[in-house]
Amino acid sequence: MSDPSLLAKLDYSVLQQCMHCGMCLPTCPTYMETKRERNSPRGRISLMRSIADGDLTASRAFAEEMYYCLGCLACETACPAGVNYSELFETARAEIERTGAAATPQRTFWRWLTLKILFQKPRLLRAVGVLMRIYQQSGMMALMRKSGLLRFLPPSLRDLEPQTPVIAPAFSDQLISPMEIPSTVSPPRHRVALLTGCVQDLVFPDVNRDTADVLLANGCEVMTPPVQPCCGSLHAHNGDLEAARSLARRQLDLFPVEQLDAIITNAGGCGSHLKKYGHLLADDPAYAGRAALWDSKLKDIHEWLMQTGCRVPEAGCGETSATYHESCHLCHGQRVTRQPRELLKLIPGLTLTELPESSWCCGSAGIYNITQPEQSAKLLQRKLRHLESTKAPVVATANPGCHLQLQNGLRAEDSPSCQSVVHPISLLARAYRAERAGTAEQSGPGGHSSGSGVH
Repeated sequence: MSDPSLLAKLDYSVLQQCMHCGMCLPTCPTYMETKRERNSPRGRISLMRSIADGDLTASRAFAEEMYYCLGCLACETACPAGVNYSELFETARAEIERTGAAATPQRTFWRWLTLKILFQKPRLLRAVGVLMRIYQQSGMMALMRKSGLLRFLPPSLRDLEPQTPVIAPAFSDQLISPMEIPSTVSPPRHRVALLTGCVQDLVFPDVNRDTADVLLANGCEVMTPPVQPCCGSLHAHNGDLEAARSLARRQLDLFPVEQLDAIITNAGGCGSHLKKYGHLLADDPAYAGRAALWDSKLKDIHEWLMQTGCRVPEAGCGETSATYHESCHLCHGQRVTRQPRELLKLIPGLTLTELPESSWCCGSAGIYNITQPEQSAKLLQRKLRHLESTKAPVVATANPGCHLQLQNGLRAEDSPSCQSVVHPISLLARAYRAERAGTAEQSGPGGHSSGSGVH
């Protein structure tokens, strides 16, 4: 007799929560695209329940449906019954991987290379980043594109190549010291740790530097371990829960959780997963207690600043108008929606224009733009149309996947009104720097300003 499915091992009440009321349907991007019940949250839950009941097995068709789902969690926000779709979704994908329902030699190789190797070895990931940086900055990438050699790549890789992110000239450990202390507040108001992420570390380390600067400007002592493992969100969302647990343990071993007031994340997708270490390790007697404590201290940067009282900058950020796109997992996963807007409104001279369908997925969704490029492109075009309607020159967003998706989409447009994508915290950091520069000018040549701790 075969082992029971992972869905069958779930608390059955989780599967029974769905009332089939349909409130989730208009919030689900895939259902709104196809109008097919199977492509809706309640349709997927029905399939999961059938597998838990033993009426179905995890087939390739089931696998295709679960990987067609964005995992955006908009259905959780809409659900009046409080269905924990995130747990169901991750368990369903774990069952697919356990049974090999979606396995092909090519897929198995790429999952091994990324999930098992690169995203479990941060030093190796940075080494690959350095090689990519050399390839990009040496002119080799431009030469390859002009030569026409890229046409010999498989179509899937050829289509992805223009989306290759630009690797930053320096990573987070080169920009942020392991311990930094605010220059104007003694003793510091709070002691916090900063998570630097994976994609964020390679592509947007400046956002991490900006986050550290904003924390310093608000009186926080900032601890930033120079080599941090992946948080495990990529693994959990792609059905490798054991790897996600292993990476969670490594994070807990790295940080002195008991000594910190908060553990800060600035990436919406990572943060949603990082807040669930307690659930992920609930059955691990060695880590369950610390994981629960970790959850209580894990804070999104916007959430933390508004909770503790963000200092209003005395200068602007150089922008007069911006709009805000909500990361799905920041909005629906963490329920952090008000705070980023409030922070942006604190910046003098900056007008925030509301983005229509601001919480509608942009199509990035982890690696969805790689695995489901056609549907991802449709969602991106929908988002770009709404961005254009605001006429704002800047769009702020708080997730590296969204950042790259919007950046690539805008780059392909002809003269879009929106010219740049930034993290909300970067705009706040610019304002603090402008404030500090103004104070330095007022103090005169050779004078000593009362700096904000911003570097």
